[in-house]
Amino acid sequence: MSGQMKHLPVEMPDTPRVQSFSDANAAVAYLTELYDQATSFLRDKFTEVIAGAPPGRRFRAFYPEIRITTSSYAKIDTRLSYGHVAQPGTYVTTITRPDLFKSYLRQQIGLLIENHGVTVQVGASITPIPVHFAVLNDADLEVPQDGALTFPLRDVFDVPDLNTTNDQIVNGFGFHYEDGAGSLAPFTAQRVDYSLARLSHYTATDPEHFQNHVLFTNYQFYMEEFVAFARGALADPESGYTSLVGPGNDVITDPDQILNTPAKLPQMPTYHLTRNGGAGITLVNIGVGPSNAKTATDHIAVLRPHVWLMVGHCAGLRNSQSLGDYVLAHAYLREDHVLDDDLPVWVPIPALAEVQIALEEAVEDVSKVEGYELKRIMRTGTVATIDNRNWELRDQSGPVQRLSQSRAIALDMESATIAANGFRFRVPYGTLLCVSDKPLHGELKLPGMASAFYKTQVSRHLLIGIRAMEKLREMPLERLHSRKLRSFEETAFL
Repeated sequence: MSGQMKHLPVEMPDTPRVQSFSDANAAVAYLTELYDQATSFLRDKFTEVIAGAPPGRRFRAFYPEIRITTSSYAKIDTRLSYGHVAQPGTYVTTITRPDLFKSYLRQQIGLLIENHGVTVQVGASITPIPVHFAVLNDADLEVPQDGALTFPLRDVFDVPDLNTTNDQIVNGFGFHYEDGAGSLAPFTAQRVDYSLARLSHYTATDPEHFQNHVLFTNYQFYMEEFVAFARGALADPESGYTSLVGPGNDVITDPDQILNTPAKLPQMPTYHLTRNGGAGITLVNIGVGPSNAKTATDHIAVLRPHVWLMVGHCAGLRNSQSLGDYVLAHAYLREDHVLDDDLPVWVPIPALAEVQIALEEAVEDVSKVEGYELKRIMRTGTVATIDNRNWELRDQSGPVQRLSQSRAIALDMESATIAANGFRFRVPYGTLLCVSDKPLHGELKLPGMASAFYKTQVSRHLLIGIRAMEKLREMPLERLHSRKLRSFEETAFL
């Protein structure tokens, strides 16, 4: 039966006509219409088949796409790092969830029209929508595991395809679509859909709750302080914050409401302090290790956040440091290895001035220490990130020599990974760590020492991260998104 089904006729919705737009709002409205038609078709057919209708044919629908063609080398505003293509040609990108990315799409399409003086064409692409992603947002539908049906699912519907679910565009591998067109956006629609599904799995919150300013931490203590801060913000009508969303998509808008916590927390518990336009703050507890750091940033990157920062604990490497001191990363020694195949270690990860200034000013604001006196509680320098949590137990001659040669002042297991993935995905990044132990100087992170540290330092450190985000929120987007993050030939979309 399976061999026969592979050659079934293919049923598709009517092919929509390609339309040209010189107005971004109208273009996004048509993208939404095409996407809704395609996914509704797939959900309807999937419901019929699951209910027992004999699959006498294959069912297929396609992602919508945006396409532009420009033939001019006319000079554009080179101060902007995005919103324009590098040279004349045809450029295209497939689109998913236009409802989720509405503001982003309006902004990016509008810049294309303005900067190049051309219309954009919107129509159906040749990339099929996998049925898994079409039913993802329908709470009443779930794709069964392979083998649970009386027929192979991939014989009747399209399933995720690694040929269109990868990072070839952002990794700079000379990606082009099948017709030779260049890419308008850093991710294909399938790559975005894949990450949206993984985000829900890892964080237990829906992608639409994520804010444009993302904090990462490696300890649950920060999450508890964040909830306390959020309740205070909701109690202040002048704060601008509107709700707090926790794991399980539980939402509170009143500071005294109970925030229900799932009996089983997800791998990466996440809270969102929301603000109109996505201008709030998301805090993700990625846990320990570079693999978790890469996983989280791999998927959050498709949401195109404005900035992400790491605020976690580290080992201080200098005897002059004290527990509770801050480390502002100005460079990174990458011994995490998880990104070696995507971003070679010889690629420098530059500090971003706008982020560095915001973090330093936030430390001054919260600590009430400034100028030369700030050196007493904060050092700026190289942060080393390693993939071995128990590196102290190895022969010290190798690791310590490398740390000394690099002039590293702190060591952790996540920061360089987060910064490097920010560089790779063109997301502004920064790191402010807090010294919780000094293993080279006899101060190991043992339970008694750690508990006192947590009580006195976590609240202030988190507040610094929040204050820095609020400073960056006030910065124009075109200033924050530095040209440092863009390569020779970049996608037009941010």
